[in-house]
Amino acid sequence: MGRTSENRRAAMGLLRRNSASGTYFDNSRNLVEGRAEPRYILSMDIEETARCLEALGNATRLSIFRLLVRAGEGGLPVGEIQLRSQVARSTLSHHLHRLIAVGLVTQERKGTVLICRADFPAMRQTVGFLMDECCLDMRKESAA
Repeated sequence: MGRTSENRRAAMGLLRRNSASGTYFDNSRNLVEGRAEPRYILSMDIEETARCLEALGNATRLSIFRLLVRAGEGGLPVGEIQLRSQVARSTLSHHLHRLIAVGLVTQERKGTVLICRADFPAMRQTVGFLMDECCLDMRKESAA
């Protein structure tokens, strides 16, 4: 991962420095020390999560994001996204900008081609925020 991408993710709060060891955690399936069950180390707050989920709350944006997730790390050129989604270019530009603004999608220019990629750590972090405390109250009740 490039230094610029790492700096951008750090600015967004997606990377957290462990002051004791100086290591970085990318918030994807890390274990918190002293706990038996796995937990995501989250620096994302409820407001950031709400913005990501709000962006995905639009059917067109969710469809575009799913295309990028299915494409994997290589991503897709904007033209290919437009062909597959059948969304007008101006509308597609608006929706991609919204996904980029919340940090779920990144863009990279390769010559004349603009490649869009799903930001998988950001996606895991958004889903992890919801999954982190799944059934926690139920587990507390059964332990009592």
